[in-house]
Amino acid sequence: MDANQFIVMNGKELVFEPGETILDVARRNGIDIPTLCYLKGASPTGACRICLVEVEGARNLVASCATPAAANMVVRTESPRIREARRLNLELLLASGRHNCLVQEMDLESWADFQLKAMKGQDGGELCPAYGECRLQELAVKYQARPKGLPPTDTVYPVEDVNPFIVRDFSRCILCGRCVQACNEIQVNNAISYGYRGAQSKIVAKGDLPLVNSDCVFCGECVQACPVGALVPKADYGTGRLPLEARKVRTTCPYCGVGCQIRLHVDDGKIVRVTGVQEVGPNYGSLCVKGRFGHDFVNHPDRLKKPLIKDGDRFREATWDEALDLVARRLGEIKEQAGPDALGLFTSARITNEENYLAQKFARAVLGTNNVDHCARL
Repeated sequence: MDANQFIVMNGKELVFEPGETILDVARRNGIDIPTLCYLKGASPTGACRICLVEVEGARNLVASCATPAAANMVVRTESPRIREARRLNLELLLASGRHNCLVQEMDLESWADFQLKAMKGQDGGELCPAYGECRLQELAVKYQARPKGLPPTDTVYPVEDVNPFIVRDFSRCILCGRCVQACNEIQVNNAISYGYRGAQSKIVAKGDLPLVNSDCVFCGECVQACPVGALVPKADYGTGRLPLEARKVRTTCPYCGVGCQIRLHVDDGKIVRVTGVQEVGPNYGSLCVKGRFGHDFVNHPDRLKKPLIKDGDRFREATWDEALDLVARRLGEIKEQAGPDALGLFTSARITNEENYLAQKFARAVLGTNNVDHCARL
């Protein structure tokens, strides 16, 4: 190995590959450098200044996510100077909007009462829907960031909740840009970008329109990328339900044959949220609008739970054995009387490739017909 491909990080010689950043080398070697704006698979911006590290010979701290590794570079990832810089940046972010996860001015008893009240559904909107899963909250606790003395920033823009899937709470946005990168570089929908300047800055759709009137396809990639409570599923907003309360179950998305891996967030026997599994293929966390938001049918009160048999003009509930016996008998009778081409089979877009394969195999090998189609609404 060429000696010019080594850097020294926290006293250890580490190999780097051309094009790797300091953060890449650190993560590959199990060295933790905290980040907020960094999004895997997207271009680094160095916007949040949380991943700052010391590089020997450099006048200032540098953003590890955007600084290429170089031969003989000497890097320190933890020092009093680094921790103080990170803490200050976190305090500025906490003061930049309505980040009441730590409720800076409350005593412990008041904070406990506030949490209990919010979780019971009273003033549920006051408790951030990202509580417990907020990266800003996690880092604020780690670095003991409490922005006392810093004037809070006024909320300039109202909450946008006019679309059926996503709530945009601009008061909690830290302008990290992860949603913009997720939309433009990961999903390549190019529906949102930065808008305005200074204290008026915000993430905007084209023409600063609400998402429902924009080019947004509601894939929810921005929601999954948001490290705070600025973008949340509408079903979560104002409920007082905490993300940590839900049990997570990994499964395969039922909508198409791609096989996207998803996690069902299940609370009290009901699916309350769906997220992509980021560490595995084929989707690596990305989902479409159906995969992320189209699971209301699972708990819908009109969903059939028992087979129905039509007697005259009305349907009656039946057992599975009775229903299957009836279907088998009638299919056999029709095939014998009118031939197999009198039969046809509809499959569903909401079942797996394997199940659709079995369905067409049944049609061709058992019924003897090639009349196979599918209906996306089934």
